[in-house]
Amino acid sequence: MTTLTLHATGPVGPDEAWERYAVPARWADWAPQITGVELPVARLVAGVRGRVRGPLGVTLPFVVDAVDEAARQWAWTVSAGPVRLHLVHWVAEGPDGGSTTGLRVTGPAPVVVGYAPLAHLAIGRLVRPLS
Repeated sequence: MTTLTLHATGPVGPDEAWERYAVPARWADWAPQITGVELPVARLVAGVRGRVRGPLGVTLPFVVDAVDEAARQWAWTVSAGPVRLHLVHWVAEGPDGGSTTGLRVTGPAPVVVGYAPLAHLAIGRLVRPLS
């Protein structure tokens, strides 16, 4: 297993960046690899199971492992057959205003390394105004 940590800082405030995470219906607004989310709740909650839709109609099951609203942090595990990725996301105040978001991805090295550029693009969009 390999773990990789990514960060992005931008002008969007931490409360707004957190809401973009906490409301899965908003994920497709900033994450280009996500075209939709199937989830029985409107807001992240630990233990909930759902499916995330990607390009070409690919859907992957996931479970939300933990949510800490006060700390603006959450974790989930996404499965693709026998491959599992564990992702931990957090949002903090940026050093000069705005916010900084972090993502720690753990999984098989080829998958983690292959996913990193797209994940970095997505978290960069999370902390920037949406057009």
